[in-house]
Amino acid sequence: MNTSPRVSSVSPYKGHRFPVEIISHCVWLYFRFSLSFRDIEEMMAERGVVVSYESVREWCLKFGAAYAKRIRAHGPRPGDRWYLDEVFLKIQGKLQYLWRRVDQDATCSTSSFSRGGTNGPPRSSFASY
Repeated sequence: MNTSPRVSSVSPYKGHRFPVEIISHCVWLYFRFSLSFRDIEEMMAERGVVVSYESVREWCLKFGAAYAKRIRAHGPRPGDRWYLDEVFLKIQGKLQYLWRRVDQDATCSTSSFSRGGTNGPPRSSFASY
């Protein structure tokens, strides 16, 4: 007699009318490009897939958290070379200091806006870089 716990291998897509590829593509479009549900409906119709925006909305609610987490995990990685992009602006007669930290691939990681123009970027934010 086998007493080991039974692992359920039921797919979360079970019971859905469309195949996994269609559902995952619609959810990917929504989270990757910030499209509306109706835009995705139109895009899928151009490809010959008739799906309602309401189905896309339900898929995004059900599967969206997992897709969004995976997309963020595979997002751009900061490079090993950093630059300080800074500018002094005069706004309403007062000098303002605007700066941001940018890597070699133009990925902005930190930015700041200070009034008065005397304070530069905080040194503690650059200590680890």
